[in-house]
Amino acid sequence: MELKANAVFEGGGVKGIGIVGALAEAERRGYQWVNVAGTSAGAIIAALIAAGYRACEIKKLIFELDYTMFKDRQWLEQLPFIGPALSLWFYNGLYEGNYLEGWIKEKLANKGIITFKDITPKEDEGYPLIIIATDVTRKKLLRLPVDFYEYNLKPEKMEVCKAVRMSAGIPFYYKPVKLAYKAGGQKRVSHIIDGGVLSNFPVWIFDREGIPSRPTFGFKIIEPDESKFSHINNPFDYLKAIVSTMLEAHDKLHELNPKSRVRTISIPSLGIKTTDFEKINLFKEKLYHAGIDAARQFFATWNFESFKLRWYGGLQS
Repeated sequence: MELKANAVFEGGGVKGIGIVGALAEAERRGYQWVNVAGTSAGAIIAALIAAGYRACEIKKLIFELDYTMFKDRQWLEQLPFIGPALSLWFYNGLYEGNYLEGWIKEKLANKGIITFKDITPKEDEGYPLIIIATDVTRKKLLRLPVDFYEYNLKPEKMEVCKAVRMSAGIPFYYKPVKLAYKAGGQKRVSHIIDGGVLSNFPVWIFDREGIPSRPTFGFKIIEPDESKFSHINNPFDYLKAIVSTMLEAHDKLHELNPKSRVRTISIPSLGIKTTDFEKINLFKEKLYHAGIDAARQFFATWNFESFKLRWYGGLQS
């Protein structure tokens, strides 16, 4: 039986493999995705789904992927001793992010997707893909592609891979994406980085007035208690701790309300950190199956009719 739903994917770097496992279990149960949204690693998954990939295909892509390739160094970073510090000073990031953008561009092109115009809505509800990014210059959350209008850019002409690169721009790791535009007759430049800085888990993004016609499921990574401790022995451990706090602890300040919690699949991270590019090969299978198990537990008690009755006071959409 085909079941329609929306999906929102949390950011989490390499831990996104667990989300793919949960996604596979949902699809095995017959769910088809109408609208999808995501932040950072969740934006990568959302873009692939919007392009037509199934969870089993995404699994194959990420299991074949060498994650260390995402650490594409700037030329300054390759200088001994002072290189990393110079990269941060001049480029605001250790790595280019070109490999990440090129990888997603290739995978989307294989499905005929280049710009947002190429993604066909499954329902008459606007863009079926929303990518979350952060404009640190304007201190603003961005919902791409719609918010490209604010930079005098036409959303339908923007490349999907560029929006994903913006959303996945882990602070200090990747240099920010710069958007030049004119406002009030003046030239301005905004620096766009990881959407997780402001909202790592926007499960609310498809909520509208009235009783929903389909559920919106959240796919969220949860951390073990011991992950709140960071060992800091040098300036770069300190830098990693800052990034971890921003991207992993951000939404803990705003615990999910009961309405959001009940529609969220909580996937254990197994202690893996967002930027554990070297360690992830040892944990791919475990993370993937942790996602499957989390989804099975979730769907064992999920009932959309009961959800509507409790939170909207009715069963009719």
